[in-house]
Amino acid sequence: MIRTLIASAFQTGYLSVESEGLLHQVLTTKCYKSEDIKALDNLYEAIRTGRIKREACTQSLMELPVLKNLTKS
Repeated sequence: MIRTLIASAFQTGYLSVESEGLLHQVLTTKCYKSEDIKALDNLYEAIRTGRIKREACTQSLMELPVLKNLTKS
């Protein structure tokens, strides 16, 4: 599911609020694979460089605690 949501963001150039919420839900359940983490890294880089825009206007995606912990592993 994670890679599907990320692929959609790359197709549209936007990470929707709904997709971002689903990513957070899946990540908090710890139901992901190493390929998912690689896809998340690609998403983070695309957001950081402006290739993908976030629809959400609140806290930065990379500042959220659940996502920070994943990238430290």
